Amino acid sequence: MSAPSPHNTPVPSTTVLSMRPAAKHGNSVWHRMLSNTGFMVGIIIILAIFVISYLLPPIMQLDPYAVNPANRLAPPSAEHLFGTDNFGRDLFTRIISGASTSLLVGFVVALVSGVLGTLIGILAVFSSVLDAILMRICDGLMAIPAILLAVALAAALGPSVTNLIIALAVVYTPGIARLVRARALAVKSETFVTAATMQGGGLLHIMIRHILPNVLSVLVVQATFTFAESVITEAAMSFLGAGVPAPHASWGNILYDGKAVLMQAPQMILITSAFLIITVLALNLVGDGLRDLVDQRSRSLVARPGVFARLVSVFAPGRMKKEFQA
Repeated sequence: MSAPSPHNTPVPSTTVLSMRPAAKHGNSVWHRMLSNTGFMVGIIIILAIFVISYLLPPIMQLDPYAVNPANRLAPPSAEHLFGTDNFGRDLFTRIISGASTSLLVGFVVALVSGVLGTLIGILAVFSSVLDAILMRICDGLMAIPAILLAVALAAALGPSVTNLIIALAVVYTPGIARLVRARALAVKSETFVTAATMQGGGLLHIMIRHILPNVLSVLVVQATFTFAESVITEAAMSFLGAGVPAPHASWGNILYDGKAVLMQAPQMILITSAFLIITVLALNLVGDGLRDLVDQRSRSLVARPGVFARLVSVFAPGRMKKEFQA
């Protein structure tokens, strides 16, 4: 037999095989945010309300307390865009000033209740004694209707924005603490936490390094919904006279003043209610969008490009070309 020709012998491949999974295009956080139309609409609405309520009054020198009794209950006009209330104050100025109050109260309540709820929920996981005490307190507070507990606390503390924030924080902290505790218990049973404990990781190290980062996703989503609920509760309490004290502008105060002159100036109720509904709806859209972003089960799914994703791809095609290729 003749020896095989070296020209016909196949050369072994020297290509290094990569064990990394193939990257999925279009599944980045930026792409997922742009693909979620509801989330982007909610963000734009909240940013627009924030800009109008905080930047417009000082620029245009709007005074929500300026009274003109001779021009009370005036209909919408070029001088008064939404008309005037029963004291002759500009309704547009009052509404955007009330928006700043509602956003401030809702944000601070969500922040304070989120921090306190996280501390309570995580501490309850690592101490059976604290778990029994703190969770029973949370159960007792959650058994009372939210609006009733908030009104009782605000009445006991006195009428002020600070006391209103304290009352609402007490109302919404137990729910967040319960949620964080449930998530922390699930994370604590994971293998990487057990491995960190076996390697000598201290209690504080486990809390900060492993438990806290894994509860932040559900915490941020719940804080957004708490923001929306706080805006509604603040308006309801101000309408009942237990929230933001007069003459400070608040959507609840405007609704309370408008109910007495509903037939003469229905715009006081209609426009203020529309602002309240749009704000709460936008916050809920943001909360739903954040829940989709942090959902582990949906990270493997490539969402179809939404309206905002298409707009960005039009104005920045070079940046988004690779992201939107399947």
